[in-house]
Amino acid sequence: MAEIESFTLDHTAVIAPYVRRIGVEHGPGGGTITNFDVRLVQPNKGEIPTAGLHTIEHMLAGLLRDHVDGVIDISPFGCRTGFHLLMWGEPEIPAVVAGLTESLRFIAEEAVEADIPGVSEIECGNYRDHSLHSAREWAKVVLDQGISHDAFSRVGV
Repeated sequence: MAEIESFTLDHTAVIAPYVRRIGVEHGPGGGTITNFDVRLVQPNKGEIPTAGLHTIEHMLAGLLRDHVDGVIDISPFGCRTGFHLLMWGEPEIPAVVAGLTESLRFIAEEAVEADIPGVSEIECGNYRDHSLHSAREWAKVVLDQGISHDAFSRVGV
């Protein structure tokens, strides 16, 4: 079986919230994709409830694209502590942190139900499992802690 970088990470050594570059892949056609670990909650110490995480996912899908160029996808970790963020090129971590901070600030302070994209039965595979209240509360928790530019120390917070 192939080695998976995320499974080699010492989850007891990281200090969330943070953005960490997992790796950069260069495709055969010359395209470059960067994979980021966007960790919002300290691993093995907490997790975002599914409905809140689902709502954050839907909102970040659009909001991050409004703040950072090159977003391909943002997908939640099964452990519910954060997301994989795939981006074109090799964006710098401070730019990703700035876009994430602005996106979470909107969720925490301004978002209303109508701002959540893709929440109908036609658009979402589990449309009943959303919670703006939970998303807002978790966004506030992350913002209060600050998002580090380094997974192992509080840099740039």
